[in-house]
Amino acid sequence: MYKRSIRTQLLAALEDTPVVFLNGARQTGKSTLVREIAEVEHPARYITFDDPTVLSAARHDPAGFLGGMDGSVIIDEVQLAPHIFPVLKLLVDRQRRPGRFMLTGSANILLVPRVAESLAGRMEILTLWPLSEAEIEGSDENMIDLLFAKELSLHYAVDRTGRRAGDRADLIARLTRGGYPEVVGRRNEERRRSWFSSYLMTILQRDVREMANIDGLTELPRVLALLATRASSLMNLADISRNIDIPQTTLRRYMTLLETTFLLVPVPAWSANLGKRMVKASKLAMSDTGLLTYLLGANEQRLTEDSSLLGRVLENFVVCELRKQASWGKTKPQLFHFRTQTGLEVDIILEDAAGHLVGVEVKASATVTSSDFKGLRALQEMTGKLFRRGVILYNGTETVGFDSNLFAVPISSLWSARTAA
Repeated sequence: MYKRSIRTQLLAALEDTPVVFLNGARQTGKSTLVREIAEVEHPARYITFDDPTVLSAARHDPAGFLGGMDGSVIIDEVQLAPHIFPVLKLLVDRQRRPGRFMLTGSANILLVPRVAESLAGRMEILTLWPLSEAEIEGSDENMIDLLFAKELSLHYAVDRTGRRAGDRADLIARLTRGGYPEVVGRRNEERRRSWFSSYLMTILQRDVREMANIDGLTELPRVLALLATRASSLMNLADISRNIDIPQTTLRRYMTLLETTFLLVPVPAWSANLGKRMVKASKLAMSDTGLLTYLLGANEQRLTEDSSLLGRVLENFVVCELRKQASWGKTKPQLFHFRTQTGLEVDIILEDAAGHLVGVEVKASATVTSSDFKGLRALQEMTGKLFRRGVILYNGTETVGFDSNLFAVPISSLWSARTAA
């Protein structure tokens, strides 16, 4: 059993917020987490809309379904009965008690405005992503918080296998495994691929169809497979539409569905009034590199032999890890990418609430040179005092300073970093 880092935030929200919504992709551990909390810290009645009988009752008469429930209630997979949200609003307004309803859902509620707005001011939304490497290794440290600290001072602990930074085979194994709890426990590649196959079938043939309530989604698996080949690349809808021979309007609808089910997590372009011509297109990213490599048919051997593919999957991996850590850390930055029309770019920009920036470049090799900081130096020059620091995450063993706030940092710091004693 893995300790989920978001647990502390979830418990804090239950102390002062009437409705707490924990969303995230299927099989990330939402039900397990809320049931554990209900057994110990926050006693509550548990019901799930995965039960057809319960779901039918809730859809038929949502007011009557919820009206007779006393005490705190957990409703699992609540997106299957969206008409229940106005009733929740009514009940909360009548009796505003912290922790009254704990909801889970496998659809991104922020992309369903009518549902999210119905509980505005009454609901806190948290997202549970697949396991981070830090959670798998049992680390409580948050790399993002360390990057935004006044001083960058780190050392590294070995992981559970006794390996340290720079183990290329270990890194590639992490990429192909991903973070879904069920997959992490499977050591056999064939068994992992079997799980991903069933998982996608469930989401694309059941969840998406129920959510969209329409037919004609037969092209969706092909769209997802094509998008996987564009991971870590700029999103060019016209080009994707031509390649797959479907209208852009249909493609946009499909991509929204994939984003709503947490399969696709685009990284928007960072922009500011810098007097520069900026690329505004988002970058494509998948929510899990185990899922990504499954869609690409890329095993450990192929990643080892194909450095270009390894670089793109590794960038996607870092995006995933930073997004996970942002969901529970103190800093909670937004993630962007940065690119100018003259070719200057930074893979990932982290921006905190005050507008401070940390630039992150990703490099699969074990060496870094001064020229690798070209994009980060340009970003630093453009943003001035807002620029906190820039780092290149590389497959090396030491943190090396190239300037007062430019560093090469081992990728393994994402799961093994500690503040220096």
